[in-house]
Amino acid sequence: MKTQKIVFTLLIFMLTICTTMSCGGKKVTEKSIPPPGTQYIIGPEDILNINVWNEPQLSLSVPVRTDGKISLPLIHDILVVNLTPLELKEDLTKRFAEFVENPTVSVIVEQINSLKIFVVGNVNQPGVFDVKREVNVLQAISLAGGFTEWAKKRKIQIFRKHKGVEKVIKINYNKIASGKHPELNIHLQPGDTIVVP
Repeated sequence: MKTQKIVFTLLIFMLTICTTMSCGGKKVTEKSIPPPGTQYIIGPEDILNINVWNEPQLSLSVPVRTDGKISLPLIHDILVVNLTPLELKEDLTKRFAEFVENPTVSVIVEQINSLKIFVVGNVNQPGVFDVKREVNVLQAISLAGGFTEWAKKRKIQIFRKHKGVEKVIKINYNKIASGKHPELNIHLQPGDTIVVP
């Protein structure tokens, strides 16, 4: 009886640990993989639509120059490369506040021209892909012609550099393909390199 009680207690303890680890992992995943567009990183040659509500003279579509800047009325040149649309919105709101009372600013990426991704390793057509919209992992693998027969689909890595810091994102393709983990099918950012070992 005492042995059964100990075993039962150990089972409850293990179940609690597993559940905690699972939930913790899910929270991290959900936080690091936002909805499409929210975390898109602005790059050179993108076209941005800047709108200041009720201020038509300040609202326009502008290209991101090769130096990473855009030109706007009143605030002139501003560096936008490596910012998300939300970060740029917050920055522009502060800048326009010097000229407009309580400005309401929106930033929309009208055209994605900077989204180049790299797929290397055990895929049929490795290379650089210049895409005009956001793509996810499954779409990128498809662009690269799918896997070779030696591909280790569970050990895919995405190398991503953001604001000078490079991080590695581990991807298990089989989990994505099963349909049970759609949150793992992340949207790629400009300059991402997918390595299929």
